[in-house]
Amino acid sequence: MRDVQNEADDRNLAIDRVGISGISWPISVPDRENGVQETVAEVSLSVSLPRDYRGTHMSRFVEVLSAQEKKVTFHNMEGLLANLKERLHASDAHAIFDFPYFITKTAPVSGARGRVRCDVRFDAALLGEDFDLVTTVEIPVQTLCPCSKEISEYGAHNQRAHASIAVRLASFVWLEEFIEIADRCASAPIYSLLKREDEKFVTERAYENPRFVEDAVRDLALAMQADERVRWFRVSVTSHESIHNHDAFAVIERDKRR
Repeated sequence: MRDVQNEADDRNLAIDRVGISGISWPISVPDRENGVQETVAEVSLSVSLPRDYRGTHMSRFVEVLSAQEKKVTFHNMEGLLANLKERLHASDAHAIFDFPYFITKTAPVSGARGRVRCDVRFDAALLGEDFDLVTTVEIPVQTLCPCSKEISEYGAHNQRAHASIAVRLASFVWLEEFIEIADRCASAPIYSLLKREDEKFVTERAYENPRFVEDAVRDLALAMQADERVRWFRVSVTSHESIHNHDAFAVIERDKRR
């Protein structure tokens, strides 16, 4: 049959990325408590396309993904991209995996256990022989406004917030470690299951530990700065304000190799 994709193109324009996106795929990721966690990722795969090729072979992206047999981790992302480059005769390859990751949290007083969802992204690139992987973890937390506490006769406004930790790593780090760091840097953690005694504890902890987004993001940055396994980081905290018609956010990015 005629191979239309391999036909020559005379427009003299190389394409930076061409591929597939929005495909859901079962994967396995390392889980500190259980060894492995099965989840489902939304995947984007792409490669560079030389200026003299009309199109790429879209089916080969799914073939490469199928060959991974769900095992998509920090350790084998480079191999996935190398396979993409080889199968599609490309100089560069990219992959993005977005997936939910669940941890079990124990309520602070009652000991009730419930699952909390965090969101993870693997954003990988193989440009020539240079491999790059950015791992991002988004964690729900709670913030309580120090200003509101200071000026109010009683109470203070508090709200759910999200901490985001993006890193380039020199060695493996459990996702759970980032989640625990985010919990420590916030006013209080978020739980899925709380009894009345737990609600009292968490509410009072947040009140005793008021945090601006600026406070939380600085503590996140200090934690990343002190971790020798982290080569580069971008941390942010977004507070979904309860008494304002807007969110508040703060971001710090540092390259520790410089």
